[in-house]
Amino acid sequence: MAKTKTIYEKSNGLSDAHLSYCPGCTHGIIHKLVAECLVELDVLDRTIGISSVGCSALNYDFFSCDMQQAAHGRAPAVATGIKRVKPDSIVFTYQGDGDLASIGIAEAIHAAHRGENVTIVFVNNAIYGMTGGQMAPTTLIGQKTTTSPDGREEAHSGLPLKISEMMATIPGATYIERVSVHNPKHVIKAKKALKKAFEIQKNKQGFTLIEFISTCPVNWGMKPKDAVDWAVDNMIPYYPLGVFKDKTNEEAN
Repeated sequence: MAKTKTIYEKSNGLSDAHLSYCPGCTHGIIHKLVAECLVELDVLDRTIGISSVGCSALNYDFFSCDMQQAAHGRAPAVATGIKRVKPDSIVFTYQGDGDLASIGIAEAIHAAHRGENVTIVFVNNAIYGMTGGQMAPTTLIGQKTTTSPDGREEAHSGLPLKISEMMATIPGATYIERVSVHNPKHVIKAKKALKKAFEIQKNKQGFTLIEFISTCPVNWGMKPKDAVDWAVDNMIPYYPLGVFKDKTNEEAN
């Protein structure tokens, strides 16, 4: 009998708990990338993740590293405290657009201004997912939600926040990049960006934020494939992918 060869297996950075996310949601892919990066950088045993409030609130069950729950929007403040007490640890927050871009925007901005040596994993699906699909700061113009049934209007709610562009203007921020996981090619690019962010933190070079364009098929009222197509056709044109700041390159040059 021929021997079987394992060519892929789940990262040791993830626990055996079943993910709680809806079908088609890309949180699972992003979790996978976080876990793989921590293992490959050999920092899993000294990593502390901060769970936010939102769809990812239960991720303290999913990652194999130490985790700490934070109040809504306060993950960067909690990360700051932990990092200052344990400066040799790797500390990351995992936040959605409601948690970071709305109630938690001040904490994120000031953590960047202080140049805290932490990493923010920011998941942008343009909607409040866990609480029923309300309009978020990142909801697109014309996008229908439970609190904007006729579509978001600029005159009423302003333009959607571009977090990566805004954070890149902050002098204390070291590395800011926006990525997507809508196909294998971009999953590979996203992992490269996230791994670089963790490497920067490992080298004590300062604040990093990686923004992931994500989907929310249930609250968007779409099938998973249609949601991916909608994100590509509508979100990425408004939220273009790429590096918005990289002080490590500036210093190298």
